[in-house]
Amino acid sequence: MTTPAQKITTPAQSEQAILDFKQAQQKDGRAEETIRSRIQALRQVSKLCDINQPEIVKLWLSDTKNKNHFTKPCTWNNKTKTKFIDSYSAFLRHRKIPWNPPKYLATAKLPFIPTEEEIDLLISGSGPKLSAVLQMLKETGMRIGELIMLTPLDLDTQRKTINITPEKGSNPRILPLSDKLLGMINNRPQDRRAKYKTLFQPHKGTLRNDLCTQRKTIAKKLNNPRIANIGFHTLRHWKGTMEYHNTKDIVHVKTVLGHK
Repeated sequence: MTTPAQKITTPAQSEQAILDFKQAQQKDGRAEETIRSRIQALRQVSKLCDINQPEIVKLWLSDTKNKNHFTKPCTWNNKTKTKFIDSYSAFLRHRKIPWNPPKYLATAKLPFIPTEEEIDLLISGSGPKLSAVLQMLKETGMRIGELIMLTPLDLDTQRKTINITPEKGSNPRILPLSDKLLGMINNRPQDRRAKYKTLFQPHKGTLRNDLCTQRKTIAKKLNNPRIANIGFHTLRHWKGTMEYHNTKDIVHVKTVLGHK
């Protein structure tokens, strides 16, 4: 008798299973970012092994030196493996396939906090659109997912504030903006394509690609590899760190970052 775990073997069948899972996640009301990251991880692994075979996936996760001749070895650290296992477990529950998930101990590590000078060098070396995005993240500490949801109605130029609609179960908040940032927003060139309904480029992947290209160029030009490690979420870590350094008030930091 053929078990459910033996039915899907071709790439097309694996992709259909992933799409079915995506639809089920949407029906369950999962956050868009959660669904996106889960589907992205499943598609990545499905290109390397049969995601409908839990023992094969478990073997790939442990095969860091590619002794078992997979297309590519697993280069993930334990934190990334643990995050994938959570997504994969949800996928298998949807498929009604049992498995005993492996447990990986993630090493505790403090987040990378660049200096303000390094952040400003990245901002000043970027184009008008990306620099406005980076300055907004620096001043507010919002998540990139919150930034791409901003609309012109969220921007109050008279009060010099931005109204942040939260994601990931956070709190909404209104935060002040500097004259410098308001000027950067107003001075951006108009996009030649159809105008977005959002304040910034609404596609997170496009923004990430722009950042990766820009930070690599600037880091090489200034001979400072630390700049190449600055990501969008790095600016949230920096904001929280600076707010606590200046106020020593953890409740204030919680409010600024929108944590519940």
